Amino acid sequence: MKLLHIIASPRSEASNTLRVSSALLDALGERITGLEVEEVELFQADLPAIAGDNIEAKYTLMVGQPIDKTHAESWKQIEREIDRFTHADAYVISTPMWNLSIPYALKYYIDCIVQPGYMFRYDELGRALPLVHGKKMVVVTSRGGDYSEASPLHAFDFQEPYLRAIFGFVGITDVTFVNAQTMDVSPEFRSASTANAIDEVLRVAGTDDWATLGAAA
Repeated sequence: MKLLHIIASPRSEASNTLRVSSALLDALGERITGLEVEEVELFQADLPAIAGDNIEAKYTLMVGQPIDKTHAESWKQIEREIDRFTHADAYVISTPMWNLSIPYALKYYIDCIVQPGYMFRYDELGRALPLVHGKKMVVVTSRGGDYSEASPLHAFDFQEPYLRAIFGFVGITDVTFVNAQTMDVSPEFRSASTANAIDEVLRVAGTDDWATLGAAA
């Protein structure tokens, strides 16, 4: 099984989010024979520009026209990122909540890979049809406050709804969120929230649905 770990935290070992997702990946590595994990560290990755030749290529594709030769070489960088994403069987996204949503590096990455004709297409009636199927995604987040359904802050959570919407748009509907919340309230809250989130990812790693992906055993 090929798993793509998309890291949207710039803090490396100091990241609260990565403490939790590392526990998930360790548990999956123990359980799944031959698990291949590839990391994309978004704050260090040299992602292709969504401007210049590439934005012209994008709009060419959107109207159903072939890419001009002058844009083709630049567009290959976009295609490489799309291929890396679509060839994975499963995904783990490690992302803190920034200003009620996702870090800009993760949004940039999504804008890079979600392209017409690759991850979705339009039919003759103009309906968007997803092209990415049979995948599983776990999103591990850390949040300063409590954005759970019972919290007054729940309405301000634009992180989970957006990620569910954009990946559901391309066909990834098996999405599990594990949220380490109240991380900024106090050291005691942070410790308890981290422990609870780690317990949750261990439960997620132990579910049977991983066996249907790739070469999982």
